[in-house]
Amino acid sequence: MEVKSGLKSEASDGLEPSDALGREVKLGLRENWKQFTLLVIINGFVGGMVGLERTILPQIAEADFSIAAKTAILSFIVVFGISKAITNYYTGAWANKIGRKNLLVIGWLVGLPVPLILIYASSWNWIIAANILLGINQGLTWSSTVVMKIDLVGERNRGLAMGLNESAGYLAVGIVAFLTGWMASEYGLRPYPFYLGIGFVIVGLLASFFLIKDTAHHVSTETKSSQVKKLKNVFRETTWTNPNLGSITQAGLVNNLNDGMIWGLFPILLANKGFSLVEVGKIVAIYPVVWGLGQLVTGKLADMLAKKSMLFWGMLIQGAVIVAMVFATSFIQFTLLSILLGIGTAIVYPTFLAAIADYTHPVQRANSIGVFRLWRDLGYAIGAILTGITADFFGIDISVILIGGLTVVSALVIGLRMKG
Repeated sequence: MEVKSGLKSEASDGLEPSDALGREVKLGLRENWKQFTLLVIINGFVGGMVGLERTILPQIAEADFSIAAKTAILSFIVVFGISKAITNYYTGAWANKIGRKNLLVIGWLVGLPVPLILIYASSWNWIIAANILLGINQGLTWSSTVVMKIDLVGERNRGLAMGLNESAGYLAVGIVAFLTGWMASEYGLRPYPFYLGIGFVIVGLLASFFLIKDTAHHVSTETKSSQVKKLKNVFRETTWTNPNLGSITQAGLVNNLNDGMIWGLFPILLANKGFSLVEVGKIVAIYPVVWGLGQLVTGKLADMLAKKSMLFWGMLIQGAVIVAMVFATSFIQFTLLSILLGIGTAIVYPTFLAAIADYTHPVQRANSIGVFRLWRDLGYAIGAILTGITADFFGIDISVILIGGLTVVSALVIGLRMKG
């Protein structure tokens, strides 16, 4: 693996930044479409790795390991969220030292054992171990593709770039969630649904190693013209003290908090309402598919509309829909709510990353995105713990209403604090 030694800007010596072959580096989607397209495809495989678990892992907990307590079932999301969140932070911190491509390849190497562990796990502890590795895999691979795409396109098309990136990832989550639900209903919960993961990780690793090039030179190019001031303390300001960055970060955390609830409790809620495994798979898949496809539109809108408004309305829609799920009863009602939830999430997801990039200097961008993704993906763990405990003590309905209410509060924080 080729290790990049940081982002020492070539602009400082008055020369045009160039790549390892001496070619002038240009920013833009059109100028870098080949590498960009490869990264989009690779992120589809990244999303597919999460989709493996989306529909059937709660059922495996109950059917294969006789686990009934919601807190215990959601433990796999807790460890996934924590390991992914911590990895996100270090991916951002190490991006300039180790190199984006190298982190991407390392992420796939870590992911190699995951589908095999899920197939052969003889106890729930092995499932937990697989999700620790999956979290590291996702933190390294997804974060790297995010940063590399932003590096390639420059300032003008960040929203579109994130829309395409997140669309590929979450469309894959939805498609694979549906496929695993169907395969489980036809052939059993294990092992066949997880064979997909073996293909994802092998293709993702080979493509990342042989086809992807690092983007350090693109950062050097953008640094020459950037007017954004550097942050004094990237961690503190991205976390909260900067009104714009802090508002985005808290919304990201709450967004994944409610997504953790949807991941862990939604299949159980639907099963309790009498839906079959195939119906559960369809309803659960609709949300990430709409989320994924919607970002093809909302990503470009993030380049055109006020990001504050998009974040406010996206979070508000999510909160209202989650509360309404408690009162839905029919397949059509849940289908419509899943579509609306996907739309709300599609509005905010590419906007989060495009806005973080807008408010940070190019040299600090990877680090700031890493801090944002640290808190955002801790939302998975916080959401799983909160919803699991609430569901065990007060029932699933109260748990869902609580998460919906927190999402509405997050929208209000954006409306009141973010400067636009």
